[in-house]
Amino acid sequence: MRPLANFLLYFLAIGVALYAAAGYGFFPLGSLVHPEMKVTFQSHPIGIYTHIFASSVALLLGPFQFSKSLRLNYPSLHRWSGRAYLSAGVLAGGASGLYMAQFAFGGIVSRIGFSLLALGWLFSGLMAYRAIRRRDIHSHRRWMIRNYALTFAAVTLRTYLGLFFAAGVKFEDFYPAVSWLCWAPNLILAEWLISATRNRQAR
Repeated sequence: MRPLANFLLYFLAIGVALYAAAGYGFFPLGSLVHPEMKVTFQSHPIGIYTHIFASSVALLLGPFQFSKSLRLNYPSLHRWSGRAYLSAGVLAGGASGLYMAQFAFGGIVSRIGFSLLALGWLFSGLMAYRAIRRRDIHSHRRWMIRNYALTFAAVTLRTYLGLFFAAGVKFEDFYPAVSWLCWAPNLILAEWLISATRNRQAR
């Protein structure tokens, strides 16, 4: 299953990153979202553009950080792409995401959901950085798994949007739930993977 999982990881991450970059780079701001969200985006263009493009950088670079061959054969590239991931991706994307979360469509439920996502993204990125600075590679890897699980919320959010639209549920009815569903299950899965890896190592 691992080759299939790796393929899906790269395919979905790269696909959604390119879709977001193209959608916000070549179309008028807010033309692809709900009318109320469009008004918010047009009122805060710097915030949303920073969030979209920084998050796309993180989404694109993240899968390569877990590549064993890249770490072993090109350690310098791994380090530099990791710095770009955390600074240009997570730091910029998380800070702008936290700002934009205060205007999220769906009321207080959405605002809290997206705010916690941004805070968790920033915190796990900081912990991953601190771990590698003290040469704690195992802790660094665990925090990076958590961090990229939150980065991957960009993919799961769009997956849920498609599922709810296909089911005929109104956007205003399901979007507050998506603000939590897009990241909380990802984080639970990340913790399961970390626990499973620890158990294998212990055995």
